[in-house]
Amino acid sequence: MKSHTDLQLPSGLEGLADLALDLRWTVRLTTDRVWELLDPEAWEKTKNPYLILQNISKSRLNELAQDDALRTEIRDWQERNTKFLAQPGWCEEHFNLDSVAYFSMEFGLSEALPIYSGGLGILAGDHLKTASDLGVPLVGVGLLYQQGYFRQVLAQDGSQIEAFPYNDPNSLPIEPVQDEEGGRLRIKISLPGRHLYLRVWRAQVGRVNLFLLDSNDPLNSPWDRAITASLYAPGQELRLIQEIILGVGGWLALKKMGIKPIVCHMNEGHAAFVVLARAYSFMHEEGCSFLEALWATRAGNVFTTHTPVEAGFDRFDRDLLKKYAKHYTDAQGLFPNDLVIMGLKTEKDYSSPFNIAFLAISGSCFVNGVSRLHAQVSKRIFQSRYPRWPENEVPIDYITNGVHIPTWDSPAAQRLWSLSCPTECGPDCIDYEAGKIARQSDQDIWNFRALARKDLIDYARRRHARQMQEHGASSEEIETARHVLDPNTLTIGFARRATAYKRTNLLLRDEEKLVSILTNHDRPVQLLMAAKAHPADVAGKEMVKQMANFADRPDVTDRVIFLEDYDIDLAQHLQAGVDLWINTPLRPNEACGTSGMKVLANGGLNLSTLDGWWDEAYEPRVGWLLGDEGDEIEPPAGFGPERDDLDARNLYRLLEEEVIPLFYQRDDQGVPSSWVAKIKASMTELTPRYSGNRMMKEYVEKVYQPAADAYRKRAKEGAKLAKELVGWQKRINQCWRGVHFG
Repeated sequence: MKSHTDLQLPSGLEGLADLALDLRWTVRLTTDRVWELLDPEAWEKTKNPYLILQNISKSRLNELAQDDALRTEIRDWQERNTKFLAQPGWCEEHFNLDSVAYFSMEFGLSEALPIYSGGLGILAGDHLKTASDLGVPLVGVGLLYQQGYFRQVLAQDGSQIEAFPYNDPNSLPIEPVQDEEGGRLRIKISLPGRHLYLRVWRAQVGRVNLFLLDSNDPLNSPWDRAITASLYAPGQELRLIQEIILGVGGWLALKKMGIKPIVCHMNEGHAAFVVLARAYSFMHEEGCSFLEALWATRAGNVFTTHTPVEAGFDRFDRDLLKKYAKHYTDAQGLFPNDLVIMGLKTEKDYSSPFNIAFLAISGSCFVNGVSRLHAQVSKRIFQSRYPRWPENEVPIDYITNGVHIPTWDSPAAQRLWSLSCPTECGPDCIDYEAGKIARQSDQDIWNFRALARKDLIDYARRRHARQMQEHGASSEEIETARHVLDPNTLTIGFARRATAYKRTNLLLRDEEKLVSILTNHDRPVQLLMAAKAHPADVAGKEMVKQMANFADRPDVTDRVIFLEDYDIDLAQHLQAGVDLWINTPLRPNEACGTSGMKVLANGGLNLSTLDGWWDEAYEPRVGWLLGDEGDEIEPPAGFGPERDDLDARNLYRLLEEEVIPLFYQRDDQGVPSSWVAKIKASMTELTPRYSGNRMMKEYVEKVYQPAADAYRKRAKEGAKLAKELVGWQKRINQCWRGVHFG
């Protein structure tokens, strides 16, 4: 059983073990220099500090122990971290929260722990980091995947190839959780005809713990050991068991560790089975019926939906659900149909499959979307659960997502924000609301952007050259790759998941037109692209192939790069350095989107359709709008090739007539003052609005504290209020048909 105490580190370097295991400190300013100094090649390829410490030689460690600057840097971090952990956070000073359990199928915290696929996981990772910063008493619950999501490699023709490397727990920044007797903690859950044993691991995220469960235990059968092999396992049965593990296994793990969350937050519907596990546990503790327990516990359950279309939720065949739910329904005194009804579109729609999101909404008192527009869409999706309610009164609110700024801003941005603080502040305590970025001179802002762009280009060249080397390119081609792009040229970023509604290839709708824009002699433009498609998404894979092949065109190879395997490390550099971030989803299919938020603190500007967060953020002073303004949820022009052609033409027009001229319109000092004015407005007004701090404070104030208060009220005195509510509901159901209006 591994432990970081097993690492033998020389005097003065002991703090490296704590730094390597704390996933809050994956920000570039804190980590890069330290780990590059230890092993530059391993850091470049893995971004895994814990792996570096495990494999570095004793002689190299002893040599580094003589580096006074390194020892001072480690000591300074330890002192800052000790002070940070000792001080009460914002939440502790203002609220009465005991414990919040945050359940998510994926967490994107660092490349050192690759258990995420995209935006949902990145949001979950930022949620934990922000909770740590603000002192919110939160624990995360997820799954540890042996393979996780795939890693992307491109074939010779540009086609996407998926690789599934093994996640060796011994090389990940996690530790096994021990039971009270010092042995390994195991959780046992019941499946048809057998028990499933789950191991529990702990990852540290500042003040916050993330507990991860996996089924790769020798006590399980080979088939069961593979249940947690990959993120979002294919096939209904495997996916259903994964969600049982997350919800039921996650609740049992918390209970066995003595953690009693007063609020359970489901980040998407995958964890909905925690509704049943929590009610079942309450039923036994209080000696009440399951229905009474559900009325008590649902007051403390929170469901955040991220899906803008009903088809995006996991749905299961009802017979399959009954097969796996039989043990739990029997123990709770329920009939299998009672559970099925909780996941149907309407209580009388017996023809529809079981929808996991409807179970989550049935078992929660607080439901929210992740942007203003997404809340409107969600009201329409879930209206069937509220028959006879007007759509605008369906009880779904919204808390727009935010990003953990210290993770995503560049060292140059952190220095600029620190200088703009009204009082002295370091990168760990910047007040973005009080920052006076607008008071910085145009020349200082422009110099800062030049440094950020150069940092990105240096990184892109290194990654591009390594990519070509791995593909067997010649030494001449690799050397050429090290000199592509120009630090003084307008740099556009376009990276996301490749799928139909995101229209990932819209920018390439007319390739010849795009080439003419990129190769303009007087006002050149360069483009950095990245995209990953789900292995089963054929259309998405074609988008990836088109983007990769476009980057290989001889007439643009010096100014267009497609970087493989879009990951956290690439995002941290790409979104910190680009001048313009383009986003082209079909409204209203982007629930929120956070990639464009990550450029805000870094001085990048957004050009996007009016979808997700941009629907509430856009105004001409801070960026550009692709398409028309309007209050309609869906654009009047509809979808399809005609809409894509129209939007592509408008995109090229915006670039040629507005964006590019503004960037190259310089004053006597060589500064594009009108462009810088947009940067200042965007940084000043949008950065704090779309930060993780604002998001977390809203969750605490609007959701967590009210949910905690409501749960305490219903649960006290042996669930007296919950029992009264059950009786009230029964009377209403029995007497409703006799109600008359006259």
